[in-house]
Amino acid sequence: MEAKLYVGNLSYSTTEQGLRELFMRAGGVVSVSLIKEPGTNQSKGFAFVEMTSQGEAQKAIGMFNGYSLNERALNVNMARPREERGGFRPQRSGSRNRRSY
Repeated sequence: MEAKLYVGNLSYSTTEQGLRELFMRAGGVVSVSLIKEPGTNQSKGFAFVEMTSQGEAQKAIGMFNGYSLNERALNVNMARPREERGGFRPQRSGSRNRRSY
């Protein structure tokens, strides 16, 4: 079963390919998603790396949590499930629930 890792404290110069090559030292890498700012395409300083198994994910945490990459100490741990976002939902004009008393 695949396991997703959160990788934080990345340098803005870090690339998806560079992360893939690094994490392949711990085992099979299914995917790498470097999170970027919309519009500017600038890295936000974190990524998600999906490993092929829980065992390989644990090995990667042991190998790379605190590892220095581009002069930055990486934070590597299991990714938490994505939380539901409670966004603002505008109501259409005239569709409010009005109570008559």
